[in-house]
Amino acid sequence: MTATLDTHESVEPLATGATAASLVARTTSADTAPRRPSLSPSRAADFKSCPLLYRFRTIDRLPEKKSRAAVRGTLVHSVLEKLYDLPPAERTVDAAQTLVEPAWAELREEPGVAEMFELPEGAEPPEDKDSLESWLASAGELVETYFRLEDPTRIQPAGREELVEVTLPDGLLLRGFVDRLDVAPTGALRVVDYKTGGMPREAFEGKALFQMKFYALVLWRTRGVVAAQLKLLYLKDGDALTYSPDEAELLRFERTLQAIWSAIERAVATGDFRANKSKLCSWCDHQALCPAFGGTPPPFPAEAAAAAGWRTTLAVTPV
Repeated sequence: MTATLDTHESVEPLATGATAASLVARTTSADTAPRRPSLSPSRAADFKSCPLLYRFRTIDRLPEKKSRAAVRGTLVHSVLEKLYDLPPAERTVDAAQTLVEPAWAELREEPGVAEMFELPEGAEPPEDKDSLESWLASAGELVETYFRLEDPTRIQPAGREELVEVTLPDGLLLRGFVDRLDVAPTGALRVVDYKTGGMPREAFEGKALFQMKFYALVLWRTRGVVAAQLKLLYLKDGDALTYSPDEAELLRFERTLQAIWSAIERAVATGDFRANKSKLCSWCDHQALCPAFGGTPPPFPAEAAAAAGWRTTLAVTPV
């Protein structure tokens, strides 16, 4: 199937009801804590790009610095989620803008967030483009752009920030959070994801759709329904990328995830996570520990891995 670049797309209303709510309930869980090692879209992407990065994030759980861009993305997602708490007729641009400040007030309470905007004692105030006010205004602009892509007064989501998960026959647990799930009266599914960055070039569309195919696979395996539409909304430039998968493609994608998981399990069993140097390294917080940059990774935490449910052949101190 092919992806479609969708600019200023008109959106048909998708309604929810008891049936839609029951469908969502079958793919969510009250307990969001992982029961055992699982694979998410982001962690699968980590391993594909750099196995060592996957280890640092998933096994070692090394801390990483928050970036203003990432925090702004979290803020915008929060605003768009809260927007749908309002009655349909009240979902206006102005109403959405009033949600930015309270959403920021909540977000700034998270560790390390408020500190990003604090000035060291004696430091000169930042230029306007680097100020908190300018940063909040940029978040508001992204929220406003959303209204060029969809009419929220005509949409009643079946789920927002919904956990979807499934255990495949081979035991692989897939888990992820869907920004928004729409269910039409016919039962057709639409999966929507908000992106605060720009639209990728055509050569990178496949990478952008990896996450969406992951969600489509989980929904198909839990509901027996292939999503009618996967939709990525790019708020930086006001474009949308839509895609309609089919069963054959989802089967192939499932085999891809199983192959990734098998490679992860082998790496955990041996503690051998190779670094993969690429352009993405310039964004990585772990260069000091990376062999590709002359660093030395810490000893593989076999005990922590075993305690988290991983199978490893490395020595683990008996409890």
